[in-house]
Amino acid sequence: MMWRRMALGNDSSVKEFILLGLTQRPELQLPLFFLFLGIYMVSMVGNLGLIVLIALNSHLHTPMYYFLFNLSFIDFCYSSVITPKMLVSFVKQNIISHAECMTQVFFFCFFGINECYILIAMAYDRYAAICKPLLYQVTMSHQVCHLIMAGVYMMGFVGAMAHTGSMLGLTFCDGNIINHYMCDIHPLQKLSCTGTAINEMVVYIVVGVNVIVPSLSIFISYTLILFNILGIHSSE
Repeated sequence: MMWRRMALGNDSSVKEFILLGLTQRPELQLPLFFLFLGIYMVSMVGNLGLIVLIALNSHLHTPMYYFLFNLSFIDFCYSSVITPKMLVSFVKQNIISHAECMTQVFFFCFFGINECYILIAMAYDRYAAICKPLLYQVTMSHQVCHLIMAGVYMMGFVGAMAHTGSMLGLTFCDGNIINHYMCDIHPLQKLSCTGTAINEMVVYIVVGVNVIVPSLSIFISYTLILFNILGIHSSE
């Protein structure tokens, strides 16, 4: 097979990868290209519109909209990490260098983890507004909001570095065909000609922490909000 010959070459270390994309059926590639392009454009316009609206309207400079501004920014970047490369695979052979692939892994993990933790920030903001309204201005001051967002981005950076660092330790020499539309961790591990036990452990730990901690935090926040609302008497 031509792709397999391209994969091996003379050098034992792979310098670039071929992304197969979502489908290899020619009759589906063009319709899917326009479908995902339309979805991507709607997402971009929506997120950019929200970012500009919040930035320009001083009445929206509150903690809730501050977190919503950052969520829109993160979602904008997250979609831009994945979608453009996926669209390329619908119209031509999609080749990505090793460095670009690792960069995509980093930002895919970075923005994905950021989305998980900013949802905690938004849940905590609603908890403070509903359960402790008299202390809300102090609890969610500008300084506190900035510190929370710094923590969100720090968690994303640490998680992304853990994933990317473990991937950089792998050697790819048996092939360069990724059966996916992006450089994801599991498809890359399948191509590695070195052991992936450490990588799998890193995935389990990082993903476990970044799923369990946000899920529990959000559940606790909204449970406390629900109990607080149910505890309010109708006269109040």
